[in-house]
Amino acid sequence: MSLRSDANHCFVCGPGNPIGLKLTFHLNNDICRSKFTPQDNHCGYDDVTHGGIIYSVLDDVMANWLFLKGVRAYTAKCNIHYKRPLPVGTTVTLEGICIKEKARLAILQGKMIRQDNGEVVAETEASFIKML
Repeated sequence: MSLRSDANHCFVCGPGNPIGLKLTFHLNNDICRSKFTPQDNHCGYDDVTHGGIIYSVLDDVMANWLFLKGVRAYTAKCNIHYKRPLPVGTTVTLEGICIKEKARLAILQGKMIRQDNGEVVAETEASFIKML
């Protein structure tokens, strides 16, 4: 499924956003995945990736699970658990899965995993409201 034209400037996945992350997402075996390597301009302090950047990419991997299924939805609520700092320059895999769907509500989980050592950097659980 191609990116919607109104998402062209999305900070995380929009190819038309000049300062965006330009991540691409793929759905395989009912898991949405992407890869991300934070750069120096994604730093909070001490060469550690800013928590807002971590949240943003995890929100998008969950939202793209829905999008790639043809569902338009918006984040209603999200809890994030930061487990470890993410040094700038460290590549991670992002994973998003749906754990429950009911009527207009979908509950998804997101996970950020370091590729160099397999450690989980952060985990999320979010509620999404589907647009009908």
